Amino acid sequence: MKVGKPKKTIIVREYQLEIGKVQVFDDYMIAIFDEGTTIDVARFFQILGIIEIHFRGRNFGFISLRKFSYAIDPMIYNQLREIDNLKALAVVSLKEIDMHNFNIEKLFYKKNMKFFIDTDNALAWVKRRVRA
Repeated sequence: MKVGKPKKTIIVREYQLEIGKVQVFDDYMIAIFDEGTTIDVARFFQILGIIEIHFRGRNFGFISLRKFSYAIDPMIYNQLREIDNLKALAVVSLKEIDMHNFNIEKLFYKKNMKFFIDTDNALAWVKRRVRA
């Protein structure tokens, strides 16, 4: 049983990018990319800039909330692997195709990456990994 009021989650900053929306919180970020977009290396530099601004020298997690279908250049995962303070990468979706894609993406990333069907469970996992 929980006692007391739950801590309110506050968005530190929200970015509306050409490829979708990124919400930054204290120790994690959530990305919701637009339907049909392609996230290539050039477009991913926007995300890297946001990471540099908000998480330089601090551990953080990344949640990809896959509401829509979009394409990801697998070379993105090479760049993500280089971010030492990125402690957890969660993918959230109810779609079976996203689960299959996740299994392929995991081959490229090879770090702490997990698939969830529920945002709350993803967030709890990310927060545990960031604190570890």
